[in-house]
Parts: sequence; structure tokens; C-alpha cells
Amino acid sequence: MSLALIHDRQHIKKFWENRINAHCHHAESEEQRVNSSALNKLREEWLVRLESQTKHLKNLKDNYILKAKTEKSADESV
Repeated sequence: MSLALIHDRQHIKKFWENRINAHCHHAESEEQRVNSSALNKLREEWLVRLESQTKHLKNLKDNYILKAKTEKSADESV
């Protein structure tokens, strides 16, 4: 093999190893950033609040329907 061809292979190999290492480093730092973010905690808190509000509204609706039915049956019996 010629010396230039060996040099080119080593250069290409070193180039791609550097790119892979840089990509891995970037991916790790991005993962650390996401893990340290408070966004997941906020999402969980908002989901709990939303579920609570949904339950409350459902109970209000159920109570309203029940009250309407009892009033209607009371009106019919009179």
C-alpha cells in the first residue's frame, strides 16, 4: 500500500472518531440538561391539577343531573 493511502485512511478514521465522540458528548450533555430541567415536574403537577379539576367538574355535572331528575320526579308526583 502506498503511504498516502494509509495516511488518508488514518485521517478519515480520526475524523470520524472525532465526529462520533463530539456527537456522544453533545448527546450526554443534552440528556443531563433535560434531566435537570424542571419541565417534567411541572408537567406532572399540571396533570394532577387537571385530573382534579376534571373530577370536580364531573361531580358537579353528576350532582346537577341527579338534582334535576329528583326535581322532575317530585314535580311529576305532585
